Amino acid sequence: MTQNVSSAVPSEVPSEPWAEPTAPCAGPPSTGRLIGIDLARGLAVFGMYSAHVGPDVTVGGPVGFLLETARGRSSALFALLAGFSLIIMTGRPRPRTGRAGRQAVVRILIRAAVLVALGYALTALDTGVDVILSFYGLLFLAVLPLYRLRAGVLALIAAAGALVLPQILYVLRKSIEEGHWADAVVARDPLARITGTNGIVELLFTGGYPVLAWIPFLIAGMAVARLDLTRPGVRSRLAAVGGALALLGYGGSWLALRMVPRALSAVSAATDGGSANSAWWSDRVGETGNHIPPAWLLVAAPHSETTFSILGNTGVALVVMAVCLTVADRLPRLTRLAGPVAAVGMTALTVYVLHIVALWFLSDVWHVAAIDDDSMSALPVLLTFIAAALLVATAWTRLFRRGPLESLLHMATSPARHVP
Repeated sequence: MTQNVSSAVPSEVPSEPWAEPTAPCAGPPSTGRLIGIDLARGLAVFGMYSAHVGPDVTVGGPVGFLLETARGRSSALFALLAGFSLIIMTGRPRPRTGRAGRQAVVRILIRAAVLVALGYALTALDTGVDVILSFYGLLFLAVLPLYRLRAGVLALIAAAGALVLPQILYVLRKSIEEGHWADAVVARDPLARITGTNGIVELLFTGGYPVLAWIPFLIAGMAVARLDLTRPGVRSRLAAVGGALALLGYGGSWLALRMVPRALSAVSAATDGGSANSAWWSDRVGETGNHIPPAWLLVAAPHSETTFSILGNTGVALVVMAVCLTVADRLPRLTRLAGPVAAVGMTALTVYVLHIVALWFLSDVWHVAAIDDDSMSALPVLLTFIAAALLVATAWTRLFRRGPLESLLHMATSPARHVP
């Protein structure tokens, strides 16, 4: 029941990675927000909730399909929005230079450090959830050197990363299985000693959101942020590219698993009899054991960290972003009705942390974290979490520009103002 899900976000100028400062695509900085981005982030939050407290996807029917669709795709959407927010923080449409650029870089460095620390603090609660914040902070540091590049170059780097990095990760994970070099690194890693985890090895290679495989998502989001989303046809082309990537990722995996001899049987054996037939898109395939066969690289299931998975999940995220941006621009009445969802997106860091704390607190009362069966017994819990997030976020954003944790994060970066 505790599937991997993440969070990403941006806010106003100069913005934060959890409450996106969404200024217009062109012209001088503004305190206006890209409501479509907030809508997309809010939907990603609900997808995260469904993975953490919702029914198991095996319930089937429309509810099971929606739950299954959210698994993995929500975290990919968060990661793309993280890349979008980084460009907002460092200057959009043009990157900041000089003193303003140095201050933006320092703000991101401080935020990354805070997110890493907060992520480990939440992990220490032992809720069973793979907390993304520590990975998120390191991902910001990994892609920060690219913030001045143009959209086309960023798109090419994201594509190259999607094609190459999963193969490198696979080789490294195999070497970790077969050798002891990772143990030696962990033994000497101060982060591992402080946090009681596998430290940098977990963040980069073995964790729920290995930085090596998640970098392409952020770079793709950076490329989108460099586009002028107000120009006619840009959003439709963005949706078309997303659809093509989804078809290439999931469709390519479906074909490869059936055309490569014994691929399905190898995947099934590696997942202890999991549903290999759904490995091209669903997490019903299960998790691999200690021995990962080469056939696993043909899988596109959520969090499989393969090229097919990255392509498919990126495609879905781009389509969702394009749809949300279009709704916000063309359908004002629907946008007003979806205002509470956008409010959740504006306070994403707060509602993410609160839901982890709630899981920790309620696990002794309702045994929420233990809900992991084939029934619909967890659906009321999921709906309660969603309703609570909508109410809290809507009430707060009527009074304040930033969520409470977003405000604290903004304050933590105040020393950046003194950078010469």
